[in-house]
Order: sequence, then C-alpha cells, then structure tokens
Amino acid sequence: MKTHFQVATLSTLVLALTACGGKPESASAPPPPPAQTAAPAAPAAATPAALPRTPSPAGARVTILSPANGATVKSPFKVSFGIEGMTLAPAGDATPDSGHHHLLIDSDLPPLDQPIPTDANHMHFGKAQTEAELQLPPGQHTLQLLLGDAHHVPHDPPVASEKITITVE
Repeated sequence: MKTHFQVATLSTLVLALTACGGKPESASAPPPPPAQTAAPAAPAAATPAALPRTPSPAGARVTILSPANGATVKSPFKVSFGIEGMTLAPAGDATPDSGHHHLLIDSDLPPLDQPIPTDANHMHFGKAQTEAELQLPPGQHTLQLLLGDAHHVPHDPPVASEKITITVE
C-alpha cells in the first residue's frame, strides 16, 4: 500500500511540473461550472500523504494588481500579479524565499499540503510570469493568487492574495 502512495505522489508531482512548464499567456477555455453535487468522499487510504512544505518569510504576500476587486471587464482581459517579501523563481527552482504564481479561478484554496491542482480553475505560471490574458465567459468570477514552491506545494504559512470578484461582460 505504501508503494501505491509513493507512486501516486510522484505521479502528481510529475504532472504538476509538466503543466507548469508551459506559458499560459492566454487561457481560452473557460473554467467548468461548479459541480452540482458533491463527489463521494475518497476512502482515507486513497488520500495522498502530506508533502513537506517550504517555509515563507514573515510578511510575504502576493496581490492581484489588476483588475481591481469589483471591476467589470471585457474578455479577453489582462490579470497582473504582484509579490512582496519573496522573489519569483521558475518551477523546479528551490531558491530560498521564492516561488511562482498560481491563479485560482472560481475556486477556494486547495489542500495546502499537496501540489496545487492543474485544471481550468488552477492556472500555473511555472516560468515565473507576472501576468496573464484570460478569457472567461460572461458573469461574475472570483480570482485569487497562491504562491507555490519549486514543487507546486503552497508555502508554510501559505502566501495567498485576497480573493477578488470581477464581472465579465
């Protein structure tokens, strides 16, 4: 059973590292709608083991510089990221006090002891990008930044922005 967890954890890391290598300057696929029903809970034995977390310095923070909270935008639109108290580094670079951005779209924070998921609601910026062009369907959406370490695992404590809400016309 332990081997299964090791393989699952390694597979998750490989998928996350592969996904973060791309340059998602334009996200053309809108995120899927929220699930209507809750997925059945996985058995406790299928839960991946917690991964070690990289420490973050006191006062480190990330912010969404634009658009502003409450803004109305036309798709496609640019999202700009800010960082203070840490430096940006590409995925795989374990320089102390560094990480790379992940943009959460219409999503809550993922489990903090696992690699950040790779899907339409969790955009990875593994080349240390500081902006992206998004295309989202009309309506209200939430955006939030979460810094990931070299292995896409949130820092300890996590470095996350406030969640903002925008309206796409």
